[in-house]
Amino acid sequence: MEKPRVKWVFQEGIAEVMLCRGDKLNALDRAMFDAIDETLNAVSRQKGLRAVILHGEGRAFCAGLDVKSMLRQPVAALEILKREADEATNLAQRVAYGWHQLPVPVIAVTQGVCFGGGLQIALGADFRFSTPDCRFSVMEIKWGIIPDMSGSVTLRNLMGMDTAMELAMSGRELEASEAKSLGLVSRVCADPLEEARAFARTLITKSPDALAGIKQLYTQAWACSDETMLKEETRLQRQILGRPNQWRATLNSLFRWRLPFGPRRNAL
Repeated sequence: MEKPRVKWVFQEGIAEVMLCRGDKLNALDRAMFDAIDETLNAVSRQKGLRAVILHGEGRAFCAGLDVKSMLRQPVAALEILKREADEATNLAQRVAYGWHQLPVPVIAVTQGVCFGGGLQIALGADFRFSTPDCRFSVMEIKWGIIPDMSGSVTLRNLMGMDTAMELAMSGRELEASEAKSLGLVSRVCADPLEEARAFARTLITKSPDALAGIKQLYTQAWACSDETMLKEETRLQRQILGRPNQWRATLNSLFRWRLPFGPRRNAL
């Protein structure tokens, strides 16, 4: 029986998702694309989901596209780019942008290498915690292609256009320290997985409605006009203010109570 490409566990509101192709540095073949997509769908339907940690098995987070595999299956390479008429994303984009679309905080943990499609998957997370020796690259130029797994959307929120274009056009490798200085990495730490777990445990003590609202607000803020975002701040606050989770957060802070939060509102 073939080893699963992705495994995930759910405990106390936190989903831990692991790319499980460590012998290939978690490189993306067609089966890996399908497995990530299926896992995303399953995680998004999980009741009580409060946070997600995404990491890779073995020596690397993800080395990017398994080019040799795709060359052996040229039809598969075309299939992952196919977009249904009523969908905004194709399969290649969903496995990265899908993490961005989840209404909960997502933390990617990187080690070893985070190249090409692997970097675009990590960019779909809200935070990236990295080991000091991890290397990063927008590597698609090496194969004469462009970054097409939602990187054009997620990268623009982290850095200026000139820097993003320089990385994409050169394909050069970055050490974690430089990646952090450019905004690609949130934290550089000796044990990023444990730090991600500790951060997730902190986040689940906060109101799920407020966390979802913050993610939605800040995601939109970098791409919309000031007027649009000022109106959106008011709209989101009205959806949160006075609701049970907001009252619980207030009472917990005022009286040091530990009232448990209820389910996240489905729509804000």
